[in-house]
Amino acid sequence: MSPLPARILIVDDEPQIRKFLEISLRAQGHVVVQAETGEAGLAALATQCADLVILDIGLPDRDGHAVLRELRQWSHVPVIMVTVRADEREKVAALDAGANDYVTKPFGIQELMARIRALLRMSAAGIDHDAPVYALDGLVVDLARREVQADGRDVALTRKEFALLALLARNAGRVVTQPQLLREVWGPTHEDDTHYLRILVAKLRHKLGDDAASPRWIVTEPGVGLRLRDARA
Repeated sequence: MSPLPARILIVDDEPQIRKFLEISLRAQGHVVVQAETGEAGLAALATQCADLVILDIGLPDRDGHAVLRELRQWSHVPVIMVTVRADEREKVAALDAGANDYVTKPFGIQELMARIRALLRMSAAGIDHDAPVYALDGLVVDLARREVQADGRDVALTRKEFALLALLARNAGRVVTQPQLLREVWGPTHEDDTHYLRILVAKLRHKLGDDAASPRWIVTEPGVGLRLRDARA
């Protein structure tokens, strides 16, 4: 049996699907939160939290893959992708982007419930899904609220600047390679576009007030990648 009640976020633009899932989930004792767009889903997850997310790929404002990539910048909550697309490449793309499971519409509700129970059991085994906050030497990165402070001042970052900093914060103390940074921030077709990374890092350092010659936070490992300092560095 899965732990109950679990809070489950449904992100789907079809009201009848959301209603059907809500009725089925509530019958199992779960608490349900609904969102009909990708942006609304991300906001709901950041403000209300969830133990599991059911995410549709075909959303009206943003592709579900893009929503998943952004979600994975700051949360490890289990995600089940739901779509009408049965192509194997879609499934591989979703799993590579960080989805935990994948079901195709139309789906059997009992099968979906079994997949949900399995993921919740894995979560209950000790995985921490809380959105982390990175803090060291005056730099604070709140990954859930997408807020950054440097020496007590708020720092406004673009989407890609925050994506880069969030990726480094999630791996604080470890080197993140250039190909991984390019793949996560710009996509798999940009792994060789190192000039993109150089420009973005320079802009990010400028906003943070981090000197490349004597960095407080973002350290360049020549020819390899970047590392965000942690307490042990």
